[in-house]
Amino acid sequence: MNNLIGLARRAKKVTVGTDVTITALRNGKLSLIIMATDASHTTKKKVYDKAKTYQVEVIEELSSFEISNALGKDDIKVIGITDRGFSQLLMDKRRK
Repeated sequence: MNNLIGLARRAKKVTVGTDVTITALRNGKLSLIIMATDASHTTKKKVYDKAKTYQVEVIEELSSFEISNALGKDDIKVIGITDRGFSQLLMDKRRK
């Protein structure tokens, strides 16, 4: 899963950060949200509420460290995937 996230980032198909991701969600640009298991309760509630409103799936399986490591950044809690192909690959990978 980490490799796919890194690949999506290099392809510029990722939004990074809670606010940027929620803005992209409101604009109908996201097909998947990945949230860190160690994100705060407030962040989780905000993201899940918006995702439900806009009918976008949320994956919460990786820690902040794992997400940050995949992106080459520090302390990332929420990212959005803007490409349907990458989203499908990540969801398929999750089911295996």
